[in-house]
This record gives sequence, C-alpha cells and structure tokens, in this order.
Amino acid sequence: MLFEDNDFDINMAFFIPDVNFNRDVNILSPMEGFLRGNMFQNEYEPYKGLTYFKLNPKDEKERMLYQVMALSFAINDLNLYLDLHPDDKQVFELFKKYVKEEEDMCQSYVKKYGPLEVTETMGGKFNWLNSPWPWDTKGGSMYV
Repeated sequence: MLFEDNDFDINMAFFIPDVNFNRDVNILSPMEGFLRGNMFQNEYEPYKGLTYFKLNPKDEKERMLYQVMALSFAINDLNLYLDLHPDDKQVFELFKKYVKEEEDMCQSYVKKYGPLEVTETMGGKFNWLNSPWPWDTKGGSMYV
C-alpha cells in the first residue's frame, strides 16, 4: 500500500548496476517543464547548446489551452517519477495539486470555448463539430 511502512525496498525492485535513479526533486513549473520536455531541473540537457523557445499565445483561448497542455504534461511526467518513487509524499502532493488545477482549467476552457475532447458535451447537443479545427485557424497554430 502507498506510504505504508513495510520491508519492501522499491529501489531494489528497479536495481540496475551502475545506474543512479536521480531522486533530486528540483521540480520546474508546469509551463517550464512543458517547454523543456522534462519537469526536473537537473534532467534537462540542451542539444548542442540549443534551447527551447517560449510560447506566445495570441489570445486568451490559446493561453488557456497552453495551460491545459502544460498541466497535462506535468501530470504525466510526475506520474512517471512516482512509478519509480511511489513513497515520495512531496511529489505525490504536487501531482494531486496539478490534477486538480488541470481539471479546473479544462472545465473553464470547455465552458468558454467548447469541448477539448469528443466526450465533452454542453447544452444537450453534440457540438464537437462546431469548434474550429486546429488547421482552420488564421496564421497557423502552435498546437497542431
């Protein structure tokens, strides 16, 4: 059971000689982690000195969508960490916080702009087709 005191050593379950599974939990913000592709400060190594670029949303709709994407990424990355370190209460609490924030942000987005997923319905009608498709936006899009 999660966080129980028992004799099971999770580190031995994944033991690979000469490999150090980093438990440094210097965790970035969801947006910074999303841009880097990694939520952990010490895990990011730019390729040949190149770095990521910051997203500049064109409007409130795009800003909210980027936040949903960043929170979803953070949840997935922290989930991977918790697979290896299930007893890390600090990261588990952060994981739960991001899940709640992502749920709230998705609800706000859907109320304002329509469904993010085909399973989301509003107003008693199927309105998935009414939303503009990503490739229908003027000036291109960063999230296709």
